[in-house]
Amino acid sequence: MSVSAHPPALPVHIVEAAVRLALAEDLGQAGDLTSQATIAPDAVATARMVARSGGVVCGFDCARSAFAQIGGAPRVTVMASDGEAITPGQVLLEVSGNARAVLAAERTALNFLTHMSGVASLTRRFVDLIEGTGARICCTRKTTPGLRALEKYAVKCGGGQNHRFGLSDAILIKDNHIAVAGGVGAALAAARAFAGHLVAVEIEVDTLDQLAEALDAGADAVLLDNMDVDTLRRAVGMTGGRAKLEASGNVTQETVRAIAETGVNFISTSRITAASVPLDIGLDIAIGHSMSRSD
Repeated sequence: MSVSAHPPALPVHIVEAAVRLALAEDLGQAGDLTSQATIAPDAVATARMVARSGGVVCGFDCARSAFAQIGGAPRVTVMASDGEAITPGQVLLEVSGNARAVLAAERTALNFLTHMSGVASLTRRFVDLIEGTGARICCTRKTTPGLRALEKYAVKCGGGQNHRFGLSDAILIKDNHIAVAGGVGAALAAARAFAGHLVAVEIEVDTLDQLAEALDAGADAVLLDNMDVDTLRRAVGMTGGRAKLEASGNVTQETVRAIAETGVNFISTSRITAASVPLDIGLDIAIGHSMSRSD
């Protein structure tokens, strides 16, 4: 039976904290000098965020939070959903309220929306490229400092899967751990003795000999690092389903399909977070006037 996953969700406290820091960075100690200098305190405005290019949109919670935290009780109407494919010219959000507040929050709201949409859009391209293979695209810990939860959420909105969020939620034994621990078997034995029954243990290997040792030691998952397609295919045959296999290294839009067709379970790539280009989204004033006017 096929079961669809529930849509991802961002914890409110993570959104609010990230947006608070971003607003403080932008506004500094004096606030928006330009709007204070050019716009009357009682001016109101309605602005619309419009897609200038197609892709997968993501980050509306952050955009809403930016306008809410700036004050002035703006009215925000969202016209699309995180994870939705959008087209150029599509109106994504409308905000109405004090003009100074709208403009003060504009860049922070757009920064989150364009960046997260860029991650979601690139993830979707990778996901589409391996459709039908059974493999899944995963992100890594190579994320923008302070924005990991947001970027990993964007990966989910793009159809990808999350690897571990940090060092504390899974054990991934990498080559440097193996070198210090004294080998694949020794590292896995130590991890098994330490880990609780709910903690998965994955180990990184560079060769098929290391893979055989990892399988004999009972690894839950094995990361196949920088192996070519032929070696990956042999690794899948050797494993025979005894562990989940994750391919990593040299994953591009040109190579990902061939990697997926080897039969690996997961393909992890830092490109979807570290090399994504912000989606082009703009904000334009649709209506602006002073509250004192009678029109």
